[in-house]
Amino acid sequence: MPETNTAPLVLASSSRFRKTLLDRLQLPYQCYSPDIDETPLPGESPNALVHRLALSKANAVATRFPNHCIIGSDQIALFEGDILGKPHTVERARANLARFSGRQVTFLTGLALVDTRHQRHQVHIETFDVLFRTLTEREIERYVALEQPLDSAGSFRMEGLGIALFEKLEGRDPNALIGLPLIALCDMLRQVGMNPLGEG
Repeated sequence: MPETNTAPLVLASSSRFRKTLLDRLQLPYQCYSPDIDETPLPGESPNALVHRLALSKANAVATRFPNHCIIGSDQIALFEGDILGKPHTVERARANLARFSGRQVTFLTGLALVDTRHQRHQVHIETFDVLFRTLTEREIERYVALEQPLDSAGSFRMEGLGIALFEKLEGRDPNALIGLPLIALCDMLRQVGMNPLGEG
């Protein structure tokens, strides 16, 4: 979608997966990629981290869009007390999936909507649990080689071949695993007068 300043809705992301999800709501929007430091703060809880990062992404582009509603989103994986972001390397992706084999992993997705028209914001945190199948080393190697999930929290892409890694999914909105909880977003948008099912 071309970057223009006509659409009142802005997605503060360069993720093609979040764009694909937002397209489903059939609302006009534009994209602008934020540039923020995603390093956790000392002692920061997982919930506080995704809350801060989602809001920071939206706020990072707020000055460019003074009469808009800006969507920010960020996701982490939680496993055995560890906060896991994007693996960035093949080795780390394989190591993560080997740890997850036969185990449950919790994903937290922070969602923020900043309304620069009225200087207001909403933040929601969506929780989703994934139970991984017992995976062989060969399955892990093949999955990482085929899909290269190096920029995805949890080292998989649920919208692609990643679905073959799972035994069970538990949560309100599976879109959260892809990076944008659409049920919560629709609720936020209705509150700012952008109902996807509103009058045309």
